[in-house]
Amino acid sequence: MSLYQFARGLFRLQFKLMGWKIKGIENLPAEGSVILAINHVSLWDPVVAACSVPRQVSYMAKEELFAVPFLGPILRGCGAFPVKRGQVDTSAIRQSLKVLKEQRVLGLFPEGTRSQTGELQKGLTGVAFLMDKGKAAVVPVKVSGTKHLLTKGWGKLKVVIGSPLTQEKMEIPVGVENRREWVTEQIMKALDSLT
Repeated sequence: MSLYQFARGLFRLQFKLMGWKIKGIENLPAEGSVILAINHVSLWDPVVAACSVPRQVSYMAKEELFAVPFLGPILRGCGAFPVKRGQVDTSAIRQSLKVLKEQRVLGLFPEGTRSQTGELQKGLTGVAFLMDKGKAAVVPVKVSGTKHLLTKGWGKLKVVIGSPLTQEKMEIPVGVENRREWVTEQIMKALDSLT
């Protein structure tokens, strides 16, 4: 049993005891390259989202976390890889594309950082770039009840998985100047519409 499987089993048990609800699991493709586009309000979001789907999810995590004793090796053991925030990190991009080329699942937070208000922020175009280059389906995932999870999350923890968005399904309207911005907006609208 891998560290990922062990941690996933442990957290799934905790979340079930908390009254965790998952809706739309049938929307996750069983195979092929997939990007989970997840809203971000809490440090618990990647754990909750990964535990909600049957396939292993690889995440980018800010590189500072990998320097933390004990935490860094756990992150690597669970398939996470570092990203330098605030700049174009070609190493993280290459690693993301490798995950997708291997027909695996990449977890992304298109907002780039946690929302302090809980409202969905503007998405960054990196998600559209990886969708194009990785030839991946994007599955919007809305997580709620994770802010103050251990104290206020009981009975409120919920994950909604939306229908996959693919390049073939997204017809760019005539006159759109920035294709990636438009695609990112559609992904964020799909994410925001999940209930």
